[in-house]
Amino acid sequence: MKEHKITSREMLKTYFEKGDNPTQDQFAELIDAFKHREDIPTNKEAVILANSLASIDNAYLAYYGYNFGKEKILLTINSQDEGEQLIDVSRTNHYQEQKKYFFGTAPYSIKIKEFRLDELSETEYYYFSYQLKDSLTVERVIGNNLPVLSEGLDLGTFTEQRFYLSLSKLNFGQRINNVGTNIKFINNTNVNIMYRAQANYWGSLFSNEDSVTNHYNLWDNLYFYYNADLKEINQHIECKVYNADNKQLIMTGYLYAGQNNEYAWGGDVATGIRNIRIECSYQDNQNNQINFK
Repeated sequence: MKEHKITSREMLKTYFEKGDNPTQDQFAELIDAFKHREDIPTNKEAVILANSLASIDNAYLAYYGYNFGKEKILLTINSQDEGEQLIDVSRTNHYQEQKKYFFGTAPYSIKIKEFRLDELSETEYYYFSYQLKDSLTVERVIGNNLPVLSEGLDLGTFTEQRFYLSLSKLNFGQRINNVGTNIKFINNTNVNIMYRAQANYWGSLFSNEDSVTNHYNLWDNLYFYYNADLKEINQHIECKVYNADNKQLIMTGYLYAGQNNEYAWGGDVATGIRNIRIECSYQDNQNNQINFK
């Protein structure tokens, strides 16, 4: 049996130099030198590929889909040193996490390129969530009578090793509607303080501006979290949440001096309130010292 020898790249190039007339056999050598998309890798080739992938330390998208039908989701990824990368997360195996690696290095900007959903029954919706970091999950219920995610939507900036995304089709047994709460944010300090509102199946990104939620009537409870680096600050900060309609104090969250408060708890829950005011101020050293012991 004739032994198949691998022709080097340098040799293949010599077949097609200016003025040459490549033969049929030389064309065949060129074609055989490359993999065709329909070629099924041998077990040895699959092991070599798996071992090479195991050494990749690039950041990656991990995604999971449940009850997938005709959905189509395309994302664009932009790194600080590479061009735009298009990732298709439309096809996935049920109950199995899929991986797609990112080009370049962090930070990564992630946006929706295309988002098409399948048909839904009257009480079916999609639950969409993604993690920018382990402690920050953004969630939405979409589809049916609720708004879907628009093309071009910025999902945020990602700097971690894994960007986790999940899409599931769920039947809640009843219709769901958005409710909006207006949030007025007042920062009386010279520290950059970010806040985040969260409810069941809904969560926002951290922001230092006024905002309006679009959480859901079945879970009309809002929780708050704060992010502020006080490592160089020697004074505690308290963030108070008020019902802006009647000026009632609902909860108080505390940011501790001398440390980085990355996900500080807001203190309680706001239920069924449409207008909220958050005021963050340095703590009066004469009051409430018990809260910082």
